[in-house]
Amino acid sequence: MTETGVITGVSVAHTHASIDEIDAAGEESERGIVSDLLARTNVEEAFAIHTCNRAEAYVVTNHAADGREALSSFAPTVREGAVRHLEHEAAIRHLMRVAAGLESIVLGEDQIIGQVRDAFESARAAGGIGPVLEDAVTKAIHVGERARTETAINEGVVSLGSAAVDLASEEVDLEGSTALVIGAGEMSTLAARALEETGVSRIRVANRTVSRAREIVSDLEVEAEARPIDALEETLGTADLVVTATGSPDPVLDSEMLSGTGELVCVDIARPRDVDPSAGELAGVELYDIDALESVTERTRERRRAEAREVETMIDEEFDRLMESFKRKRADDAIAAMYESADRVKARELDRAVSKLEAQGGLTDEQRETLEALADSLVGQLLAAPTKSLREAAGEDDWTTIHTALELFDPEFDAPPSTPEDATRSPRVPEGSDSSSEDAVPEKPSE
Repeated sequence: MTETGVITGVSVAHTHASIDEIDAAGEESERGIVSDLLARTNVEEAFAIHTCNRAEAYVVTNHAADGREALSSFAPTVREGAVRHLEHEAAIRHLMRVAAGLESIVLGEDQIIGQVRDAFESARAAGGIGPVLEDAVTKAIHVGERARTETAINEGVVSLGSAAVDLASEEVDLEGSTALVIGAGEMSTLAARALEETGVSRIRVANRTVSRAREIVSDLEVEAEARPIDALEETLGTADLVVTATGSPDPVLDSEMLSGTGELVCVDIARPRDVDPSAGELAGVELYDIDALESVTERTRERRRAEAREVETMIDEEFDRLMESFKRKRADDAIAAMYESADRVKARELDRAVSKLEAQGGLTDEQRETLEALADSLVGQLLAAPTKSLREAAGEDDWTTIHTALELFDPEFDAPPSTPEDATRSPRVPEGSDSSSEDAVPEKPSE
């Protein structure tokens, strides 16, 4: 496969969409989305990423219109204003911004770069990663790593888990309180660690797999206990704060379960939601979701704006490097195809000429070398101008010229004949030509 494809992307993220809209766009797994996209016409590569605040998909096709068509059904039930369409350069730059944490609710959060890596591996396992996305996503991950090692973009509140605890601390005095964390994934772990720093007296972690909950509480220095998720109603009765972040497709808390809890702050950072929104109408229950974290993260954003500008400069530099690399590869693909086609024709016609000359009296080694040098020189001189034009076309983003060249100089167009009849057939002579290729073979000089 040539490396001349363009990237087309679509994003449903917190900057334009609600939690419900992100949920609607991310119903399938990342690997499932990639497999589905690869089955679509003209799609050569595909990549998808789903997190709690974004659902995005990218494809590589030879033409942007094909990419848009392939992605048209990615979020069919989501309103148009919540869907952001991205074409090649915008898509590449967006991926870099995502990995660097500039597109996250919590500016500079650390978790997103791991999520990009995981999504990359899922896409690779589904057969979605080829040369174009390999370069683009790898570069995005590299930018994310540089952002976190060379700037202070991730200092302070760096995750939804810690942001959830910051929000809760504004609503309830956590000193001496009891906190319940539901779930045992990355966000739940970060929330439990953040709670440990607030002065809570007890932390309970509830999870379907209790052994995983035990792993979290074993690392905490405050009084902590692992509980089965089946015992939630009993555990809720003693909690002052609940932070929930499971991977359940259905709510794990509803109005009935929370109706007898009394004063309770509940922060739901799961996608899909862990808490039925109607529970927020109960007396004494304060319910916050991911959208409510904006107020907490805005303060972090203010502190990190100078660092973000540094990361933006970094992205500009890395983006320019990647685009130059793409341009060189695209030009090289077309030039290689052109030379491969020309070399095949040259070799065939040279063999024909040598055979005729041998039949007319033979060739010395020096004469054979002269004839071969002549053929090489003709190819080189004839292709020098188009080679220069193709490099200039790549430098000017003239991909139409590049694609036209690839179609005109398809290395397969002059493949070896498949039948004996084809082998004896003379090459097609362009209209208007006065002589065939056989007539063009030089006659043996008179002696």
